Amino acid sequence: MKPKSKSKKIFKIVTGVIIFLTLPSILFFGFIFFKYNEDLPTGIQGEKADALAYKMLESLNYEAYKNTNYIEWTFNKRHHFEWKKSENKCDVFWKEYRVNLNLEDYALSKVYVHSFKMKGEMAEELIEKAIKIFNNDSFWLVAPYKVFDEGVERRLVKLDNNEEALLVTYTTGGTTPGDSYLWMFDETGKPRSFKMWTSLLPIDGLEATWNDWVTTESGAQLPTFHKLLVIGIEMGAVKGTI
Repeated sequence: MKPKSKSKKIFKIVTGVIIFLTLPSILFFGFIFFKYNEDLPTGIQGEKADALAYKMLESLNYEAYKNTNYIEWTFNKRHHFEWKKSENKCDVFWKEYRVNLNLEDYALSKVYVHSFKMKGEMAEELIEKAIKIFNNDSFWLVAPYKVFDEGVERRLVKLDNNEEALLVTYTTGGTTPGDSYLWMFDETGKPRSFKMWTSLLPIDGLEATWNDWVTTESGAQLPTFHKLLVIGIEMGAVKGTI
């Protein structure tokens, strides 16, 4: 076989393999995109939106959450958290790393690798990673309690079935400011799901459940599981104490 024809054959084989591997993924993404992608809904700010947010907080016993000093959970069996909420600190564990994250002043955080304290550039990088992990994973645990945080906008949205939903937009703070979430509720005002418009997701309007709740020792209600399409997001054995 001539070198040129051999190279052409190899190119065809490689191209065929790439198409074989990627085409199903492309088709699946296209199906999901056209089925679920939605524009960000419009809503009205004001007293009615705030009243719906307060109803959600009341259904979850917000006072008990405020008085909860310690929360522990494990996100999808990958990241473990021991959050000393009253001290504004959280130990973040993953792989061989532990970051004692100071949520009031990140510069005061401490980093450990296999129990050895780290300093310098590596420590700074691990602190940055721990911040992102905490921001994401804690949001899946306590997002309903953050609707009145600084920089948060609330809008009342009327759904097609005439139910009321709450559109929450985080204009500042966190790892990805600008993200929006549309909360849907059961008859008591407790969240049952939200739809997401975030910079991290390629499809707008994907819906995740918020209906696997546990009442912690402190009285706060926290979720233990979410379902996003066919993906399960586990929160582990969620604990909350005073």
